[in-house]
Amino acid sequence: MADAPLTTDRPGGLVANAPALWVRWLRLTNVRNYTAAEVRCDGRCVVLTGPNGAGKTNLLEAVSFLAPGRGLRRARLSEVERAETGDAAPAAGWGIAAEVETPDGPREIGTGRDPNGRERRAVRIDGQAAGGQQALGDVVAATWLTPQMDRLFQEGPAARRRFLDRLVFGLDPAHATRVNRYEHALRERARILRQDAPADPAWLSALEQRMAEQGVAIAAARRQLVDRLGAHAERDLGPFPRAGLELTGEVEGWLGETSALVAEERLTAALAASRARDRETGGAAHGPHRSDLAARHLERGQPGSLCSTGEQKALLVAIVLAHVRLLTVERGFAPLVLLDEVAAHLDAERRDALFTELPRLGAQAWLTGTDPALFAGLGEHAQLLAVEAGQVRDLK
Repeated sequence: MADAPLTTDRPGGLVANAPALWVRWLRLTNVRNYTAAEVRCDGRCVVLTGPNGAGKTNLLEAVSFLAPGRGLRRARLSEVERAETGDAAPAAGWGIAAEVETPDGPREIGTGRDPNGRERRAVRIDGQAAGGQQALGDVVAATWLTPQMDRLFQEGPAARRRFLDRLVFGLDPAHATRVNRYEHALRERARILRQDAPADPAWLSALEQRMAEQGVAIAAARRQLVDRLGAHAERDLGPFPRAGLELTGEVEGWLGETSALVAEERLTAALAASRARDRETGGAAHGPHRSDLAARHLERGQPGSLCSTGEQKALLVAIVLAHVRLLTVERGFAPLVLLDEVAAHLDAERRDALFTELPRLGAQAWLTGTDPALFAGLGEHAQLLAVEAGQVRDLK
């Protein structure tokens, strides 16, 4: 499937050999600068063009909410809601609805901020309330690049961990739940350690046991993803660099030399031993929240952090394309690929290679840019949409 090029000869405008996963229609209500908008797709790549500030990235963010997580901006849910001005009535919550074609047939997804106003997402699938965001991962996988990620290899490890975890979500939807549980226990332990009153040792032990169970599972899932992804990232992809990936961390090291059960015991003991230190620092000296992902430009033999800005961008694109290939092999379908302002920052050779590879991978890509001419290389594989002031129209 990954090597089958798309054609555009299906009756009714839909493409033949359409991706196994693609958005058929998307509706937004009170999302960012959109009061109401609808986008209808035909299975091809979706190109969103228009001036800066028109709402192109807002549409990509809406698509990213069809998968588990906090979306491509990692925004608070209250920040996603359209801000009314002047005498306009306040927005009554925000929502995103979509029909998604999947290998198992069409599925309808609805999501938005919890109607009770809490900072949690409500999710409905096929008209039924879902127990949590993990259910989205069973239907949709998505991967993305944004301009904010251009310095991923130069900034601190937290952004790289988030990037890695998002790649894991596509392969293992339950990973999102594990990360949330671990982070909740981590915050609760820090809160208890900060209290003036003596901490309850039994409660701390229970939290540390929970952190160890979830933390080792997180580290194991990351190790598995990096091992599998690395094999695809080292493949030749024309002008894009081959990437060498390495996951570093204390817990990951333990898993390389012992069983998960022993690693849990080690992490539990390490957390208990570091309570006094962690009380002073406000964090935790041990755990997968201290791990890091390193990438290496194999042709140049250099760490990604030492590569030029253009090479780092190309390295990120290569990793994302490797992730698409991995998911296609492991899950039987390519994820949705969201590329915000990527084309403008690639040279012509790499841009053409990207536009050739996306259809071959069988992925519905959503791309943004201010200049429609940049996307000419996609040819008939692209559906061009113009975005301006919160309105969307088809250019073809």
